[in-house]
Amino acid sequence: VRSVCLVCVCVCVPCGWLAPCPGFVPALCPIRHMAAALPMGTLKYIPSPKAPVATNSDLANLFECPVCFDFVLPPILQCRSGHLVCSNCRPKLTCCPTCRGPLGSIRNLAMEKVAHFVMFPCRYALLGCKVALAHSEKVDHEELCEFRPYSCPCPGASCKWQGSLDDIIPHLMHKHKSITTLQAEDIVLLARDINLPGAVNWVLMQACFGFHFLLVLKKLEKFDGHQQFFAIVQLIGTRKQAKNFIYRLQLIGHCRRLTWEATPLSIHEDISVAVMNSDCLVFDMNIAQLFEDSGNLDINVTISTCHPMPSDQEG
Repeated sequence: VRSVCLVCVCVCVPCGWLAPCPGFVPALCPIRHMAAALPMGTLKYIPSPKAPVATNSDLANLFECPVCFDFVLPPILQCRSGHLVCSNCRPKLTCCPTCRGPLGSIRNLAMEKVAHFVMFPCRYALLGCKVALAHSEKVDHEELCEFRPYSCPCPGASCKWQGSLDDIIPHLMHKHKSITTLQAEDIVLLARDINLPGAVNWVLMQACFGFHFLLVLKKLEKFDGHQQFFAIVQLIGTRKQAKNFIYRLQLIGHCRRLTWEATPLSIHEDISVAVMNSDCLVFDMNIAQLFEDSGNLDINVTISTCHPMPSDQEG
């Protein structure tokens, strides 16, 4: 018969301190709170009933960027000490804003895995948005969020105004009174004195189908003196709403016709980007002079629907 030697230990429940317990005699621990002696192999972890439980908000706060206070989303890079900075702020920094050490290019795969289980609030939560989203959906939502602030769409103006989508039209009417509003599906944009040197903007507002459209004709002068015109229409509305419309621009005169058709830009899109990409009606001064009359140029603008109108103005 083989003899078995049992070694017993005393376990301190709060602090986990272990000590030999010969003869099952309780020993004193630093805080004088011992559990009954248990044979080795029967010890069990007893969680504290007051152990904190991390909430979704607690986890989301771990991803807060120390610079802009937005969230650091995958792919997540850390400095050598483990501090995080969001992808928007990182290119603007030369060192870690927390420890002043090198930024480095170390992927934090553990935090990226945690991010998959966290619901992040919209960046416009303080403006009223109550939506919480997975990190993969956050950027797309914020581009269309009805609570996001919009810049003044008036081209050529050094206006710093920002506001909600519903406030854009009142702003244009009260602060940019030089912009005329015409109510019809077919109107004419009259550009006067097109032969004037330098860059010029002609702007008109068109109201139809319950929406407002901004009509813009830009004349830009290149470094070699070559002048080009860019004409485009922008809906004061969302991308989804813009897809319901087609605009047509026409230059007509002297037995000639020049036509451009496209979906209008939405308020989320920048007119200057469309101009830079020539995603609009483009013509040079030689073409303009074929249609102009005494230095004035008429552009016929027609707005039409291409899909059934939505019952509400969704984003």
